[in-house]
Amino acid sequence: MKFEGFGEYAVEFYDGLVADNSKPYWDDNVKTYKEDVRAPMEALLAELTPEFGPGFGEGKVFRPYRDVRFAKDKTPYKTHCGGVIEPGRGGGAYYVELSTAGLRVGGGCFHLQSDQLARFRQAVDTDVQGKALEGILAKLRRAGWEIKGDRLRTKPRGYAEDHPRIELLRHRSLYAVRAWDPDDTLHERACLDRVRKAWRQVRDFNEWARDHVGLSEKPRR
Repeated sequence: MKFEGFGEYAVEFYDGLVADNSKPYWDDNVKTYKEDVRAPMEALLAELTPEFGPGFGEGKVFRPYRDVRFAKDKTPYKTHCGGVIEPGRGGGAYYVELSTAGLRVGGGCFHLQSDQLARFRQAVDTDVQGKALEGILAKLRRAGWEIKGDRLRTKPRGYAEDHPRIELLRHRSLYAVRAWDPDDTLHERACLDRVRKAWRQVRDFNEWARDHVGLSEKPRR
């Protein structure tokens, strides 16, 4: 299947799911989800994988079901559809998401386990790799990306308060995101070009994460 844009009712489907996150709504509208959301997302990832997959793996679409075992919010379905090309959590990721808010893309270290966090901080601490990351993030900001992530309120143990990259060292996750409101492009082939261009911009960040953070050796919780 060639990607020709998300279906006409893709955003409308999620508008309805936000209003009624229930199995009856899902069952009544699952055909729209499959045809207007999931199938186009699979086609989008399939077309982009030849360029972005080497060194990162195959594209996959995330499950639409929420893990509610330990959550206070027991609504059963995610109110977005996410797709990713990544070798494993934390070591760089090409991410794309569709929701009522429109289209969002991202890259970087979304989730870091303790061994990955140790390697991240070790790299940031060095002048060569730390300054390289600063330059990558500065370039992304100039291109319109937001740099986000979970951060410690204080300095991490073992690092001086006046470390030249103390703000980066405070991060427990670090990623870049860009977003577009729902528009006609979402439903056209031009959406693929939008994602491809964005992923090319975030490539250096992902490769830095792959090379200096890598995959965790710990079991995923």
